[in-house]
Amino acid sequence: MPRESKSDRLIRIHQEAREEFDDIQAALRTERLQCLQDRRFGTIVGAQWEGDLAAQFENKPKFEVNKGQLAAVRITNEYRNNRITVDFVSKDGAKNDEFADACDGLYRADEQDSVAEEAYDNAFDEALYGGFGAWRLRAKYENEEDDEDESQRVCIEPIFDADSSVFFDLNAKRQDKSDAKRAFVLTAYASQVYKSVWNDDPATWSKDISQSQFDWNTPDVVYVAEYYRVEERRITVYEYKSITDDEEYLTSDDFDEDENADAELLARGFKRTEEKKRRIREVHKFIMSGARILEDCGVIAGKCIPIVPMYGKRWFVDNVERCAGIIRYIKDVQRIKNMQISKLGELSAYSSVEKPIVTPQQIAGHQTMWEEDNIKNYPYLMLNPIDDPVSGGQMVSGPIGYTKPPQIPPAMAALLQITEQDMVDLLGNQQAGEEMMSNISGKAVELIQNRLDMQSFIYMSNMAKAMKRSGEIWLSMMKDIAVEDGRKMQTIGLNGEAGEIELLRPMADKKTGETVKQYDFTNANFKVNVEVGPSSSSKRAATVRAVTGMLAITKDPESASVLEALAMMNMEGEGIGDVRQYFRQKLVRMGVMKPSPEELDQLQQEAANQPPDAQQQYMEAAANEANAKAQKAQAETGLTLAKIEQARADTAKVMADMDIDKQKQILAIIDQLAKVQQ
Repeated sequence: MPRESKSDRLIRIHQEAREEFDDIQAALRTERLQCLQDRRFGTIVGAQWEGDLAAQFENKPKFEVNKGQLAAVRITNEYRNNRITVDFVSKDGAKNDEFADACDGLYRADEQDSVAEEAYDNAFDEALYGGFGAWRLRAKYENEEDDEDESQRVCIEPIFDADSSVFFDLNAKRQDKSDAKRAFVLTAYASQVYKSVWNDDPATWSKDISQSQFDWNTPDVVYVAEYYRVEERRITVYEYKSITDDEEYLTSDDFDEDENADAELLARGFKRTEEKKRRIREVHKFIMSGARILEDCGVIAGKCIPIVPMYGKRWFVDNVERCAGIIRYIKDVQRIKNMQISKLGELSAYSSVEKPIVTPQQIAGHQTMWEEDNIKNYPYLMLNPIDDPVSGGQMVSGPIGYTKPPQIPPAMAALLQITEQDMVDLLGNQQAGEEMMSNISGKAVELIQNRLDMQSFIYMSNMAKAMKRSGEIWLSMMKDIAVEDGRKMQTIGLNGEAGEIELLRPMADKKTGETVKQYDFTNANFKVNVEVGPSSSSKRAATVRAVTGMLAITKDPESASVLEALAMMNMEGEGIGDVRQYFRQKLVRMGVMKPSPEELDQLQQEAANQPPDAQQQYMEAAANEANAKAQKAQAETGLTLAKIEQARADTAKVMADMDIDKQKQILAIIDQLAKVQQ
């Protein structure tokens, strides 16, 4: 079978992508359209009257009282006050894993460089209002102006209007889309801009579009899609070893590109020792229009589709993924509320003063007086007499009638109360969280706040899932782009301080003593956890109350010091950040809180630079003096014994020349002298 050419392959991939995208659009079009309408309803002035309702109220007041906005703003503020961060944890359970902490710092640095908060906030808001948001991760060159610098870092970017632009294959069921095999990200271009950017004329495209297909080319815009394909295949890995047991590896892909890929290794004395089959997963990126593949971007960094979805509320119903935000289920009640307010405004615009009804004959000549009465407050007003149709003469008569102010229908008054209660039932009593009453206990405030916090819990939980997926994608990409020996990369600490690590730095293993490479992402095997940032004000206040209550019954001074520091760390107030940091450092030094890597380095430096204690110096000097005296006494004893031995030797020489009786006398004297010396 002849090998498929590159152009034929791209045509086939484009056809497959078009068909798959049409299937996705047919299944999700209605659901995603509702998401877009919900976002417009909650954020755009006038959007609450869009549709058939606007036609019914044409030429009438159309007021909006956006009740859902307060609930949405409260949840948004709760999220922004409780930032969710990624935390890498070693899978082997090692404590204070330095590499995992370095990954935390590198991720924070990438977030800071790419202004990732904008991406997170946009996705959260779109999911909160409409039900679906997203952001992307992308590998970019660290210094794009230097063609020689191939170093890359991960950039976190927002995707706007994700409900209209981000689509995954229909077989992807997991919420984080880690099981997705295809993904599309649409971008709309004006027709002239598309022509200039891609050098392609959409007017030449086929326009056979049915209701079940997506129209890539409309009179207003031309759509271009980033198309991601997960490709899994098997390759052969060949192992080579030298006489010094050095190892090198080549793959079947290397031999596809160069049949003599191993020539250099063989020339250096390497021999092929083993080959293994391995399954690899790659993500291929294309840029496509409705007519063709515009660009083959090749295999991208990482093994994951770099699109992170964020849902407000999510279900699968009838095998279709459905999602909604906070606006979806209050729309009808909100419309009724707007209609009632608009009708009340219309009624109140009518005059509430009873106006006299007169004939032209009665008012003739006195119009100015009647018009100025509200300003000049005349003591009386005049009317002309009217002709008596019976007698033909004139007769005096007052106004023939009076206008009546409009009355509010009883049904509308009852409906207003019902609508307001429905709003409270659907959104919760938002006003209760804003009220500050002097006679309400702290416990009651806490309970009210907890009820309000529970309304935001599902959104915070889904955001945490999205952040976890973002960390997994980032780690997968770093394994492909952080591979340069000796490359220095910036990190950001927990408190915002800048740091730096060196990739693949040689170091001695503490256990084996062998030389290993530190910060090697090819061996980065971490779990990704998420952590919520500072607690909400109500929870901080509850902590302070609980701690101060413990202080009243604590008698141990050390425990009291810990509780006082903990209370200060949870205090709210202007400019209290430095105070919190001081008490954190105090708890770290007391061993109560686990130090961060930066704090651990600081403590070690302080210990190394700290002068010795005077009392400790005195004790060490006294010990040294006693040791010296003991050594001196031992030396003197040895000298004395040496002298005795010398004396014995001299005596033995003399005794050799004496008779036996004299030797016995002299030995007895020597023994007595030795006993005295000892």
